[in-house]
Amino acid sequence: MSNFRFSQYLTAMLCCVTLFGASVAHADQVVVYSARIEQLIKPMFDAFTKDTGITVKFVTDKEGPLLARLKAEGKNTPADMLITSDAGNLWEAAREGLLRPVESKTLETNIPAYLRDPQKQWFGLSVRARTIIYNTDKVKPSDLSTYEALADPKWKGRLCLRTSKKVYNQSLVAMMIAEHGEVKTEKIVKGWVDNLAVDPLSDETKAMEFVAAGRCDVTIANSYYYGRLMAKNPALPLGIFWANQEGSGVHVNISGAGVTRYASHPEAAVKLLEFLSSEKAQNLFADVNMEYPANPEVKPDPAVAAWGTFKQNTINVNKAGELQAEAVKLMDRAGYR
Repeated sequence: MSNFRFSQYLTAMLCCVTLFGASVAHADQVVVYSARIEQLIKPMFDAFTKDTGITVKFVTDKEGPLLARLKAEGKNTPADMLITSDAGNLWEAAREGLLRPVESKTLETNIPAYLRDPQKQWFGLSVRARTIIYNTDKVKPSDLSTYEALADPKWKGRLCLRTSKKVYNQSLVAMMIAEHGEVKTEKIVKGWVDNLAVDPLSDETKAMEFVAAGRCDVTIANSYYYGRLMAKNPALPLGIFWANQEGSGVHVNISGAGVTRYASHPEAAVKLLEFLSSEKAQNLFADVNMEYPANPEVKPDPAVAAWGTFKQNTINVNKAGELQAEAVKLMDRAGYR
């Protein structure tokens, strides 16, 4: 072979190697659609890339737009994984055929059955406890017991609630329907409405601020909202009470994830999902938002642990989605706006 022809051959081979290398590099990535904001997810993705060499590209947006985008893109979606908050949203994604089942012993070991989809299409990665927040100057812990008891007339004019339009309250009522049935749950929700000190509020921070200011005495909120507010102003007269400890336990929900139905990199997506359930990642996933690890072998952040231990309600969080439509109708009938 002449030197010229050899040079041409070598150039062609190097070109092929370069293209192949680029192809391999492209394969070593996973694309995530996330309803959790960048500051809550990037530390975990960076740790995953450091451990595996797999690059994570991500898009962040609200839950609704992300689900609509996945649905519109269909087989052409670049997304390999969906991360979102609330089991109701994950249930909806599965119902719409946007996720695929994942067979993983690692995930089944790390994530309790009640925090994952029975059809294996999504898995909880952090736990959100929704419980009672009270004014410590006006209420004693011994005055409190359950969500249901807040419907008692003794709380007349003393209760604040966030609007029923938020999925967190819809999920709480859906789980109550799963436990008590519609008739009893509607009676409870009507009791809450009768006891409201003010019209339902736009967000949980505002509800807790109303409690601290004495405009009402108790509210129901996710524990991480309590943690954020107390971190800013630890002098507020607010306490956290773990509801229903003599019964079914505190209502919990999740932030979680699933592999998309048309994932281009399903193996990498499963690796990321397994990593996010691991001890190394669970603290990163939960601590940055003052949530609880879904993996029971992992301890919560010390600031979160300081609120005390509690029993969780172990009805599968899938019910939050399955009964969401019934919950919305029930709250409307009860006058909870």
